[in-house]
Amino acid sequence: MSKRANWLLRFVVSVLAGALLITAAVVGAAPHAWRVLNAHDQVPVRLGALGGLTSRSLITDWKGAQIGVFEAESTKPIRLATLPSDVVGAFLAVEDSDFYGHEGVNLRSLVRAALANFQYTGDRQGASTITQQLVKIEFLGGLPRDGRYKILQARYATMLEKTSTKQDIVERYLNRVFLGNNAYGIQAAAEVYFGKSASTLTLEEAGLLAGLVRAPSSYDPIRNPLRARKRFGQVLERLVDTGLMTAERAAALGDPASPDYFRLPETKREAASSPTSRTYISEMVRDFLLNRSTILGDSYAERYNTLYRGGISVRTTIDKEAQAHAEEAAEKLPPNSAGIESALISLDTATGAIRALRGGSGFVPGRNEVNLALRRRQTGSSIKMFVLTAALEAGVQASDLIDGTLPCTMPNPEQPDEPFRISNGVSKPTTSLAEQTWLSINCAYARLAQIVGLHRVVNGIYRYAKSPWLTPETFRILPYASLSTGANELSPLDMASGAQTLANGGLHHEPWFVAEVRGASGALLYSQEVNGPAVTVTSRGLPLTKIVQPVLAKNVADQAVDILKQTLVRGTARRTPLADGRVAAGKTGTQDRNTNAWFVGFTPQLTTAVWVGDPKGYTPMTRRQVPEFRADLAAIGQNGVVGGLYPARIWKAYTDAAQVSMQDTYADSRPDWDAPPAAVRNPVRLYLPGLDCIAEVVSGRLPAKVTGTWTTVVPTVPPAPAVPAVVGTTIPPPSVPTTTLPGTATATTAPATIGPAAPTPTAPLGPVVRVVDPGTTIAPSVTDPTVPVVGVDPDRFLVYDCTRGVPPRIRTTP
Repeated sequence: MSKRANWLLRFVVSVLAGALLITAAVVGAAPHAWRVLNAHDQVPVRLGALGGLTSRSLITDWKGAQIGVFEAESTKPIRLATLPSDVVGAFLAVEDSDFYGHEGVNLRSLVRAALANFQYTGDRQGASTITQQLVKIEFLGGLPRDGRYKILQARYATMLEKTSTKQDIVERYLNRVFLGNNAYGIQAAAEVYFGKSASTLTLEEAGLLAGLVRAPSSYDPIRNPLRARKRFGQVLERLVDTGLMTAERAAALGDPASPDYFRLPETKREAASSPTSRTYISEMVRDFLLNRSTILGDSYAERYNTLYRGGISVRTTIDKEAQAHAEEAAEKLPPNSAGIESALISLDTATGAIRALRGGSGFVPGRNEVNLALRRRQTGSSIKMFVLTAALEAGVQASDLIDGTLPCTMPNPEQPDEPFRISNGVSKPTTSLAEQTWLSINCAYARLAQIVGLHRVVNGIYRYAKSPWLTPETFRILPYASLSTGANELSPLDMASGAQTLANGGLHHEPWFVAEVRGASGALLYSQEVNGPAVTVTSRGLPLTKIVQPVLAKNVADQAVDILKQTLVRGTARRTPLADGRVAAGKTGTQDRNTNAWFVGFTPQLTTAVWVGDPKGYTPMTRRQVPEFRADLAAIGQNGVVGGLYPARIWKAYTDAAQVSMQDTYADSRPDWDAPPAAVRNPVRLYLPGLDCIAEVVSGRLPAKVTGTWTTVVPTVPPAPAVPAVVGTTIPPPSVPTTTLPGTATATTAPATIGPAAPTPTAPLGPVVRVVDPGTTIAPSVTDPTVPVVGVDPDRFLVYDCTRGVPPRIRTTP
């Protein structure tokens, strides 16, 4: 036998043996396959309602404008009836052109794909019908891809075709198919890639999306444009072959290799009409719904699933236009190389609702997630507005006199061996508290805080600014001697919350931002409404109304506002009055070495806090450190950023714009605050027992103006009609031994003259005073904010530095 014959024989034997082996394998596997198939004969294969699909949850502003989205996967159901026939046809042409001719499995397509894949080494053809693909998505997720997987897929597909219509199957498929970039379903993909609804897609746009089904990542038009163009060319050929597109229309798109060929889409996820990126506001909403409430369920898992897959809607208190103004106003801070940023939060004065919040330059997951509007930093002098308020509660008046001479050394209750010394800032000898406030005099306010009682000031801050973020349990404010110069750290939200109390006549509403939560069906899950002092919260169908009591007497709030108005007229923010003469009040703040700068300002409608600084640390914002600020600093004669510069400018830009855009909202709001009540007594001289000593005038008259820390000057605020001379505790009778100091001056020698000798001149005698007990400071055990402080009639009492003694020319008597 020839070699050729032997080779042919061996070949035939091998083929027969292989055939026998395949037959045996098939016969052996057939019973197992039969059991697998029939094991599922009784399993119902039905599609749930379209409304049961995973659906994104929406965040809106208080008027209903969308401002954010929560989604585990980007999906948004859409009805088949709303889609153009060409859009549906494009997916059928590319993925299953015989969809209406098969019963779940297309054997001809299976054979065709197998032959094509055997002969061609490029992109492989799929054999699954749309029904099989849907079965894979809906029923077989997570199953191992073993030998029975394809059998189950085919079996489920045929069963599904028996229980569902073709329309139901294709509708479900178009809402579930993954199309890349976290887009599940054609509506989500249309928004992600084209920034539009699927109901307005063109045939070309639908074709591009249909081409993504086979390999969404490989054909991603954003990350892999070359592959995407090639794939799109293949899709066009298919559309032409099926008659869905004419050859002329396809040719009109040009050469697929050309850069001008059908412009590929760019992601539209940042589009204002359908934002899906995380923001500082959405993160606050997320934290509230997942960690601070049980609105969406008792367990965290239940709340998370409802928020990210339940299709709920969350209406916030944010005003979309005001938010845009906040972002625009931030541009008043020049771009800089030092990383200096700004934060802003704005509350509705009457209700405490958050209308705008800018937490920084932009939320970036994993890199820039800190919300600067909630982050605490040293406050500088902006805290003085709360020291002022605590003093007014204790009976102090705007016209009362206090010393602000620089430098000054104050007692340090926390560390008695280390007195608190202030050597920077502006010096202002004794004058009215109102003027010391406008000019933000550190020595005056360090003295005032201890006169009132540091612990009472701290208690006052907790009352004025209370919120879920600021309570004695959640954050400790310490009664430092340096409290009034900003030693404690507070957030823009804390500062705005406290200022809202002043601006709202003493009625404090804690900041809030979730107005309403509704389920996918529209059922109300939660709501909050504020109407005057009434706060109504409805949760799980149960409404509860609480009447909020004022935390501050209205007349005290009106006095504080009246003083703080002048900050914008003749004080530290005089360069930034609001447009059109709009009434406003506020307080600047600048921390040591210009590391933090603040402006907290308010109108009868909006209360806003602005912070400027380095989020990464306490960087001095000086001409040397931040060269981009030099021109602005030179223009106002400052070496470093102060609260009256960028923070006040940002506040003004925001408030001017927001007041105009929200004028309809505040059409019935009052244009100004009520005038404070008239003074009930004459001005008194405030003093700090232990640091300041007092002496009562026995005879003579105190000089109108003398140099020194004990100086008394003519009040800058006109006095009221005659009233009692002492405010606070009555000065007791003399109980301290006194020392008489020399009261006469040394005589001088006159030059010799002809004639009678002239009398020897003598200096006029000064007033005679009697040293009296100054009393004591307010004890820490005293918690009543209305317990009065000590003060004396400036015409009857001399206030002087205890360490220096009674000034020369003033005589003392027992």
